[in-house]
Amino acid sequence: MQREELLEYMESDIYKPLTVQELSEVLDQTSASEFRDLVKLLTQLEDEGAVVRTKHNRYALPDTAGLVVGKLQMKARGFGFVISERDGEPDVYIPATEMNGAMSGDKVMAKVQNEGRGGAHREGTILRVVERANERIVGKITIYAHHAFVNPIDKRFTQDIFIPKEEIRDAHDGYIVVVELTSFPSATHGPVGRIVEVLGHPDEPGVDILSVVRKYGLPEEFPEKVLRATEAIPLEIAADELKNRRDLRDEPMVTIDSESAKDLDDAVHVKLLENGNYLLGVHIADVGYYVKQGGAIDQEAFRRGTSVYLVDRVIPMLPPRLSNNICSLNPQVDRLAFSCQMEIDAEGNVVNHDIFPSVIKTTARMTYNNVRKILEDNDEALIEEYKELVPMFRHMEQLALILRQKRMRRGAVDFDFEEIYVKVNDLGEPIDIIPRQRSIAERLIEEFMLAANETVAEHFHWLGVPFVYRVHDEPDADKMITLNAFLHNFGYHLKGAGGSKVHPRALQEVLNEVEGSREARMIATVMLRSMQQAKYKPECTGHFGLAAEYYTHFTSPIRRYPDLTIHRIMREVLAGPLSPEREAELRQFVEDASRQSSERERLAQDAEREVDQLKMVEYMQAHLDEEFDGIISSVTQFGIFVQLDNGVEGLIHISALDDDYYVFNERQMALIGERNRRVFRLGDPVRIVVTSASKEELQINFGLVEHRREATFVAEQGGGGAIIYDEDLSPSERRESILRRESRSSAAPKGTKSAIRSGGLKGRSRRDKLAGRTVEGGYGRSGRTRDAELPVDMPYDEWDADFPDPREAREQAQAEREGRREGHRDAHRAADSGRRSTTGARRGERSGRSDRDTRRDAPSRYADREDSAENGVRRSADGRTGGYRTWAARGGESTGGDRRRSGRGGGAADDRTGAGQGDGHKPRKKHRGSVKTGAKMAARKSGGRGVTSGGGRSTGKKRKSR
Repeated sequence: MQREELLEYMESDIYKPLTVQELSEVLDQTSASEFRDLVKLLTQLEDEGAVVRTKHNRYALPDTAGLVVGKLQMKARGFGFVISERDGEPDVYIPATEMNGAMSGDKVMAKVQNEGRGGAHREGTILRVVERANERIVGKITIYAHHAFVNPIDKRFTQDIFIPKEEIRDAHDGYIVVVELTSFPSATHGPVGRIVEVLGHPDEPGVDILSVVRKYGLPEEFPEKVLRATEAIPLEIAADELKNRRDLRDEPMVTIDSESAKDLDDAVHVKLLENGNYLLGVHIADVGYYVKQGGAIDQEAFRRGTSVYLVDRVIPMLPPRLSNNICSLNPQVDRLAFSCQMEIDAEGNVVNHDIFPSVIKTTARMTYNNVRKILEDNDEALIEEYKELVPMFRHMEQLALILRQKRMRRGAVDFDFEEIYVKVNDLGEPIDIIPRQRSIAERLIEEFMLAANETVAEHFHWLGVPFVYRVHDEPDADKMITLNAFLHNFGYHLKGAGGSKVHPRALQEVLNEVEGSREARMIATVMLRSMQQAKYKPECTGHFGLAAEYYTHFTSPIRRYPDLTIHRIMREVLAGPLSPEREAELRQFVEDASRQSSERERLAQDAEREVDQLKMVEYMQAHLDEEFDGIISSVTQFGIFVQLDNGVEGLIHISALDDDYYVFNERQMALIGERNRRVFRLGDPVRIVVTSASKEELQINFGLVEHRREATFVAEQGGGGAIIYDEDLSPSERRESILRRESRSSAAPKGTKSAIRSGGLKGRSRRDKLAGRTVEGGYGRSGRTRDAELPVDMPYDEWDADFPDPREAREQAQAEREGRREGHRDAHRAADSGRRSTTGARRGERSGRSDRDTRRDAPSRYADREDSAENGVRRSADGRTGGYRTWAARGGESTGGDRRRSGRGGGAADDRTGAGQGDGHKPRKKHRGSVKTGAKMAARKSGGRGVTSGGGRSTGKKRKSR
């Protein structure tokens, strides 16, 4: 019984959960051996999470039983998401209390308990761990008398690891160590492990990068059997192999790479044909000839998936003897290659092509810098040195321009972002951060590789053979609608955003329209974040970003496993048709290779970004208290991220913006002050001071020195509005806008923001002042969570004094109605009873006195609010300014702890009335008499209105929580 056959039957519409006996009868597995094989297969599938067994011992697919199998991605705050293995299935949110011992990266089975609205926001619990992903964890050890704990450096692992005393080995307190887990966590106990490697003190040179390497499980050393297999490969090419290849050793061709590259896997040459067309030859190292499928080298390459490029080292996919020697297209050396030759017309169309194995000899090794100097700078010395190749370089430049113009015409999206290069010394210490722009040399190689990848993908797609494709799915429709709403703020429109699909040309048209404008980089960043991530798949579904119907990765088999996989398939297919058995085998292999390669690519990218960020943090530690220019690169609820000119990015926490309460407006991608309407928006230029940099947290904190593009938010009815920049106003309007903002802002504490803007703080004092205003962690200074969301139907601007809060009116009307009802009920009871006893009179007198105390003390109780409103800011009970605001739940008590606070003279009366009036609920029966009488007296004095305080506002109005 085949695995695919069984799963295909269970996925059919006619299948209902069956026992193993019933399955054996339906599938005609009646013999004893067939029955045993079926039981083994079902057990294997159950262990993998491919099928589940119910409590009645019936087998079903997980999705039919409301279960999801996928990878758990945990967050630092303890919760996580299960990423389903099924394409297109939404993620499942897992609360921290429902992990059941699962760790980040584990393959788990989760039960969906709440589908959410439209099934898009699902919540569930983890039933079991299908496969553990982390046997070793890197962390800092803390040693006690009889045991130790290791705190993982990866904050997604939220539990410390217990280390018995006998397993500590030679580790010292505070060192970075590698722990092998001997007991995984469960719902009742935490993880236990033993020290297997001591990396050293965190401040020792090289320990930081080594900890990242261990954290991501990047294998530096090759197994002995792999090295032996590599040594067995001869350096010379066998003469018999040359007979089966096209000899291109007389063709002038070059490699073009960076100065530091050692694995040269692509060479190019260009000719101008007699008919006016160009002949482009792309020649790729034939790694597949040396790395046979299933061998020791291939198994290790599959496990690694890709080469990883860190700032001070390269972790190669293949052993250096192969990657830097036998397979590398070094100059003037015979090498085996796979060639793709294309005839391209003046419009950029490939009118003819040929794909074949070849033997080549590169003429010269060129660098990007030298090619740029020849083509752009006309460097005479280089032109003379490479005079025989210069005409070919000119043709390359012409052809690259033609290919790019064609790609732009069909609608490809071109994000021209600068690449950041961190330069380090021999000790691994960063000495400079250099932004690198793509020159003509990088662009022409990029265009040639794209053309070859598309040609190879289309050729083998129409042959219908198993293949690995590079795909980029269409962006989510909701994200495109959100992007279009964001573009409307700047007067741009994304065509097709209201329909089911957006063509990539529409995105590129927006980029062309904003090119050169002040918001160009900001819009490109938001657009890039709105798109999907490219991946490998065995199906050719197209590449959205390139606007290409067929695309693969053919050009880098030395450093990417998908390229190596298709090279071997290409050789087999070109040699003759595949047998049905071999085709089925290859289809399963390319599916596994696609999934593994996508996962390893993402892991390598994460490791490279973390090392870059680590070195950027270390670089900025040497520049504390210094000022830099930058732009706002991201805006969140907890602050703004600023990217400097050198590519370093840091955070200005919202608590440091202390002149107002700032609320995140997602549509405008801005933080907007509730009172002064000051705007901090994506793309705004600012000047900052570096206040702190932590390698442990991988975080750089900035303080705001100057906001160089001031703006004001002008609200409109319905919660909308527009942002008006000072630079767009006339001089008189600009002065008026500045005065209006400043008059409505709260007075900043001395020595902080106002002093910084005026240049009053210098050097260490500036950093010391700002450092205290940077809040790290999940809570604000009041102890309330910082990520409270705004109610959907309550735009933040309606809290301003100029825009009354509708809930205030509703609550005031409710209080008035309650007061009238209580008054009528008292009058009705008094009329029915016909008696007014002395006790009742005393009770009414006490109630009236209590009510007078309440009304007398109400202005005192809310004096801080009214005074702060006059000064242009709202303050909480502790006088805090700036930072987060926590919104009270509608119709319930505020989360603030100052609502039931006793007034200066109210005593217990304030506490009693606070229970009934402060939250809008009916008073307790214990105090019914006094509250009713007080409401009745108030109604008489105010002409039927509720108890008022200060400007006619009801003291029963819900206190807004900060």
